[in-house]
Amino acid sequence: MPRGGRRRRSRRGTGIELSRGQAILRGVVLTIGAIVFLFPFYYMLVGSLQTEPDPTVAGAFPNPSNLTLENYAAINSRINLLQGLVNSGIFTGGVLLCTVVFGLLAGYALAMLQWRGRGTTFALALLVQVVPFQLLIIPLYVLIARNYGLADNYLGMILPFAINSTAVIIFRQYFLQLPKELFDAARVDGAGELRLLWSLGLPLVRPALVTAVLLTFIGPWNEFLWPFLITKDSSMQPLAVSLANYISNVASSTANPFGAILAGAVVLAAPVVVLFIVGQRYFTATDLGSSVKG
Repeated sequence: MPRGGRRRRSRRGTGIELSRGQAILRGVVLTIGAIVFLFPFYYMLVGSLQTEPDPTVAGAFPNPSNLTLENYAAINSRINLLQGLVNSGIFTGGVLLCTVVFGLLAGYALAMLQWRGRGTTFALALLVQVVPFQLLIIPLYVLIARNYGLADNYLGMILPFAINSTAVIIFRQYFLQLPKELFDAARVDGAGELRLLWSLGLPLVRPALVTAVLLTFIGPWNEFLWPFLITKDSSMQPLAVSLANYISNVASSTANPFGAILAGAVVLAAPVVVLFIVGQRYFTATDLGSSVKG
């Protein structure tokens, strides 16, 4: 076969091949970018372990004798890191559960069912994206805290975030990509819509499910303003609120406020980093092709 034919086939199958120099250059650029991106996290971790604070660049390469876990003990004695993590976990877990359940149901209905007002409903879901949450805080506080009496309550924290329009849009777009013939054939066999969604739709949109979870997780986990307003009892506050109170009230009274603040930031950021490292491949992975063969 002519060399040109092999080149064309290679470009069609694997893309344009890079020369050795281009591959090395790409690797260098990506490595530099990764170092620049990860350096703040590394500096935060190192700073949280230092006995004597060193806010200069040289502090990124500390003397091993200057490393300790005292900063974590100091901040834990003031705000109870474990309780804050539990509160954040309950708040975030509740939001994720509601997001997945309502997102799946709404996305399936908008993509697979024919009903009057479907287009208007989807347009409203898009419109919600441009409304800042801060505009709704006052009426939400009056409704949830005063009318429903859900202040200092996990349900009161979760309710404003129970339905995520972004997740609805993600699920709708994935359902639109699925062959409708599969669902029509199952309906002929007598399957109901909930059975279709659970047995057929859910396995096919698993990448969308993981993507929605990853994109939604960071919001409630780092949310400060709403939990701060709705919770007055410190034992109910998520870690983000506890850390903010610590920084504004008692950080200056510790022996190493710089290290203690960084220790709290590490505890808050660690679950998010781990989750994204574990689930990043699901952003691009899809089982749709293998699911509909044959």
